[in-house]
Amino acid sequence: MRRSQHIQQMLTPKIVGSTSRIAGLAAAVHDFPAPLGARCRIHREGKQSIEAEVVGFTDDETLVLPFGDLRGIRRGNSVEMTCSVPSVRVGRELLGRVINARGQFVDGKPPAALTERISLYGEPVSALNRPRIEQPLATGLRVIDGLATCGLGQRLGIFAGSGVGKSVLLGQMARGSSADVNVVVLVGERGREVREFVEKELGEEGLRRSVVVVATSDEPALMRIRAAWLGTAIADYFRGAGTHVLLMMDSVTRFAMAQREIGLATGEPPATRGYPPSVFSILPKLLERSGLTDKGSITGFYTVLVEGDDTNEPVSDTVRGILDGHLVLSRKLAHENHWPAIDSLASISRSMNDVVTSEQTESAALLRRILAAWKESQDLVSIGAYQEGTNPLVDTALQLSEPIRQFLTQNQMEYSTLEQTQHSLTALTQAAIQLLQNSQPVLQQTAAPIQERVL
Repeated sequence: MRRSQHIQQMLTPKIVGSTSRIAGLAAAVHDFPAPLGARCRIHREGKQSIEAEVVGFTDDETLVLPFGDLRGIRRGNSVEMTCSVPSVRVGRELLGRVINARGQFVDGKPPAALTERISLYGEPVSALNRPRIEQPLATGLRVIDGLATCGLGQRLGIFAGSGVGKSVLLGQMARGSSADVNVVVLVGERGREVREFVEKELGEEGLRRSVVVVATSDEPALMRIRAAWLGTAIADYFRGAGTHVLLMMDSVTRFAMAQREIGLATGEPPATRGYPPSVFSILPKLLERSGLTDKGSITGFYTVLVEGDDTNEPVSDTVRGILDGHLVLSRKLAHENHWPAIDSLASISRSMNDVVTSEQTESAALLRRILAAWKESQDLVSIGAYQEGTNPLVDTALQLSEPIRQFLTQNQMEYSTLEQTQHSLTALTQAAIQLLQNSQPVLQQTAAPIQERVL
């Protein structure tokens, strides 16, 4: 019954209008009562027709945004609606393939026959129908699995400036995670880096169980927007099939910038730092599509490009309030060849306590205290002004500097299971507790309950 209703919904009436003017990035169409989000085709004289989407309305005109170049469109060109409900073809044949924002295969391999079709935007999962997050998802990275453990169905942001290793991090997680399927969405990516990411960072091993959706920076804003929705819809399809999906989107910031272009083109007023109100209303709709259901899960990692390394800029601030935690990549650590360049003190997973044992929680807390004490006294140590015995936590950090560095850093081709990560964290904590045994009474009281759990 549902399938027949869907087919009826896809059958669209014949609606035809004509272009009247160009309004920024959009074309205004006269006498064209198509609904918002409808697909249409602009017929250009002597040239191939161009697809477009309805993005807004004026007093007596419909605004459509082309998927391609506006050049060649003239006043009076015929515009015909082709589909009132945006949809996408899906299937397991997408695994191991690279597609563009329109769902077309662009990897040079023979096209696959996709027999199923789903809505591009779908329906969000009801809040009360979401099971609680209680199981961890292994990423293969010790610093994440040990100190900011991610749960199945959780959504984490990766906040970083340019050039600090976001793409490499995503590729390593795609290869080493415990998820069944990876969906990688590259929104507004540099054209040069797409093939590099697929062949080098993702590799044959990672691509085998992945779907890559690409919209490069030179493509129209609508294509970049559509790439994010398409990747999310594909992840939703695999979740509905009962699999655990790792959705990685690079980046949410470029998605917001594309929506800014569309919003300003349709007459929205600029608000915070030039972003129109629609940006801050569409972000939750996109990010809330991930999560856990009774059938499967979508665990989302969304990169956020912080402008000028400002983690409080509007998009970063909004996304941080929606997601269930964040990982902060440090430019300073990247310059020190500390890989991955994750600032463990600035990173947090809000679901960690629900998916790990109390022993790991206590161990992670102790390691964070040691790292925080070291960070606070680092300047004194570097200039030789720190005296041993002043702070037992700093003394512990100095004596365990190499084991701590080995735990927090990892080769790009090195992977660690959850069990291995927990064992390494326990061993490190045990060594720290032994060094704190003869410390001040307050530190002994802190270490005692941890020691009982770990030893």
